[in-house]
Amino acid sequence: MSPLIEINDPAITNPDSVIIDARGGIDSLQRYLAGHLPNAIYADLDQHLAAKVIDAAMGGRHPLPDIETFGILLGTFGIFPESRVIIYDDKFAANSAARLWWMLRAIGHTKVQVLNGGLQAAINSGVTLNTQPFTPAPAGPYPIKDNYKGTVTIEETGIAAQTDDSLVIDVRETPRYLGQTEPIDLVAGHIPGAINLPYILNLDADGKYLAPETLRKAYDDAIGNVQYDKVTVHCGSGVTACHTLLGMAYAGIKGAKLYVGSWSEWSRRDLPLATDE
Repeated sequence: MSPLIEINDPAITNPDSVIIDARGGIDSLQRYLAGHLPNAIYADLDQHLAAKVIDAAMGGRHPLPDIETFGILLGTFGIFPESRVIIYDDKFAANSAARLWWMLRAIGHTKVQVLNGGLQAAINSGVTLNTQPFTPAPAGPYPIKDNYKGTVTIEETGIAAQTDDSLVIDVRETPRYLGQTEPIDLVAGHIPGAINLPYILNLDADGKYLAPETLRKAYDDAIGNVQYDKVTVHCGSGVTACHTLLGMAYAGIKGAKLYVGSWSEWSRRDLPLATDE
């Protein structure tokens, strides 16, 4: 199953599909109520897809919720291991949709896809949006056998960034990577040794992912001879990095890992930083 789905796919209107509207920001609920796909369940980045931040220096601004909490959440969404889940957001999948996709894949859920182009693709296709909240029939907690797969720690990331046979990719905008600006975190710059491959380069002018073969070439050019399972991807707080991990999956690249704490954790730990290419 492709990690992406197009708006004209009949699965989107199939009543057996679980549709998740995943958004972030303090006004995410208001935006959801202003217009969402029919039968789409509201999910908020901070409320549902991240744990409460106690100390961003120990896990970043969007730490993963513990497995038990996540399993209960999936149950309230009516998601079973056999459910087909389709996720979208209003940021061309660059925000919460890719994050939830990654979280589901990280617990072994295979039938999950992200709407290519997000809500804007639905609007452009003439889909009539709904303004009433949708409440699914709840299920019991999702049976998760193990913890999230495919993550690396801050220590492992630091070592990988300085090791020839490993690679750390920073997907933030280049001015943030270079330390020219930092609108969110406390310190500007990047992890020494990390390369910059902004997530926005995954998209075409319409906000959809580039063709798989185009993405594959771009990723392979950046990765070089490093094995895919030696690649770590990060961003500001472990959210938009999932956009690139989704793009890699779409391009047929498997094994790359997520540094969840990302720059929001690294920059608060009095660790080395860089501002050059």
